[in-house]
Amino acid sequence: MSATRVQVGIIGCGEVAQTVHIPNLNHMNDYFRITWLCDTSGEALEHCQRKVAGSPPPRTTKDAFELCEASDVDVVFVLSLNEFHAPHTVLALDNGKTAFVEKPMALCNRDVQLILEAERKSKGTVMVGYMRRYAAVFEDALKELDSMEKVTYARVRDIISRNAYFVDQSGTFPKRFTDYTPEDSQELKSRTADLNQQGLEHDLGITVTEEASKMWFLLGGLGSHDLSLMREALGMPQSVLGCSLNANVPFWTVLFQYPGFVCSYESGIDEIPRFDAHLEVYSPTKQVTVQYDTPYVKGLPVTMTVRENVEGVYNERFVRKTYEDPYTLEMKQLHQLVTEGKAVKTTAEDAANDLRIFQMIMEAGRDQFVRR
Repeated sequence: MSATRVQVGIIGCGEVAQTVHIPNLNHMNDYFRITWLCDTSGEALEHCQRKVAGSPPPRTTKDAFELCEASDVDVVFVLSLNEFHAPHTVLALDNGKTAFVEKPMALCNRDVQLILEAERKSKGTVMVGYMRRYAAVFEDALKELDSMEKVTYARVRDIISRNAYFVDQSGTFPKRFTDYTPEDSQELKSRTADLNQQGLEHDLGITVTEEASKMWFLLGGLGSHDLSLMREALGMPQSVLGCSLNANVPFWTVLFQYPGFVCSYESGIDEIPRFDAHLEVYSPTKQVTVQYDTPYVKGLPVTMTVRENVEGVYNERFVRKTYEDPYTLEMKQLHQLVTEGKAVKTTAEDAANDLRIFQMIMEAGRDQFVRR
């Protein structure tokens, strides 16, 4: 028996839609059908409409409300810029839809509360796009961590080249468009200023500078992958012992205090064409490493290496459980959420914890953002 096809409306036809979600939903056309596309760029809408497989082609609109109220939309993919994640998620929930929102779900306390309140009133629900946490081998790694007598040290690393290096080799041939109206550009500028004011000045008492704003958005972008993964594996940290935050390089390092151990978090973006993203956890007799490759090239496996002392003998296991990529596994969970009501782990309440970690980091490094 074929699966029930979930009808998808996509808000935001930029890079992540063109490179990841539209191709993946096309591959999974027994599970999903893209029925609507929304973007402020008419050229992006035309381009993405041609990218969607099947007939009839999806309808297009520049009005997110029109998409969210459509009867032939079951789940709204919120793939818009960070500044629009909260309003578009709330709009989807207000219309009774399930909202699949790319990370970061929110970058200020106000937006978290708006989403949680909208979800409480809605028959829909929220799933946040933390695809790394749906990797099959990560589930196995969590079992390995449970078998450790105690954790002595942990490390989270994400040092990568710029996205363009991987995207240009992805075989998806994305395009950028600039046919935005002055009104659209002004709205984005206003929402960026509002998000900075709410997230930095109102919530943390940090003066908005160019450096502080860059760091805030870096944590919400690249950082949310790693910190969400860290949370599921280790729980919430107690505090930040210290940090070095240099958004202009950009490279940053944070030392988190956990009960009985510390976890170092190091991340950055450079011009070396490689993708070094991993979670590594140590105990007295076992070391577990989960290694990720770029998600923009489909089919690259996530792997786990376990090194341990087995009765005095060094034992090493390398596990490549599947070539099924985390995005596909994530979409299967979304399908079950919509069609069966099966709960997912990357909820709105879960994502709110990431915001708290971003805040802990910025609070610890606030003196590094003093206006010069």
